[in-house]
Amino acid sequence: LEKQKVMFNYGLRESQLRNYVTKSKKIKTASWVDTMIIALESRLDNVVFRANWAPSTPAARQMVTHKHIKVNGVTVNVPGYQIKPGDVIEITDKGAKSGNYLQAKVRPRISSVPAFLTKEASGEKEKIKMVAKPLAEDIPFAFEKRLVIEYYWKVK
Repeated sequence: LEKQKVMFNYGLRESQLRNYVTKSKKIKTASWVDTMIIALESRLDNVVFRANWAPSTPAARQMVTHKHIKVNGVTVNVPGYQIKPGDVIEITDKGAKSGNYLQAKVRPRISSVPAFLTKEASGEKEKIKMVAKPLAEDIPFAFEKRLVIEYYWKVK
């Protein structure tokens, strides 16, 4: 169930989550689960959702695949694109008129933008800048890390 929570909240399939687990285990840190959560929080679709530009994670994924989002001035249509500190994410003119964006502006799902993101206002377009790597404590839902570790203990 704990693994299912992670998959649901980040909109991943089993194979995608397994790939994140494999990559996180290769990085030698104290906790591979924290490394995995940081990578999941840095996904472009998640950053768009956490910036209150989309009403849900699937809506944020749709905005990215429909080319409504630019990263450092370049249109990116890959939801799993990893955002790094210093990257500037902006919404296109077409994206600012999309139903998902307008719905998220009327009724935001998240009360505030997380600390690792800062809003920059330049004219009409909104911009978000990632100022630091997200922390594992920044996740907006609770799950039992120990159970995820036990489930994936065999994965290399």
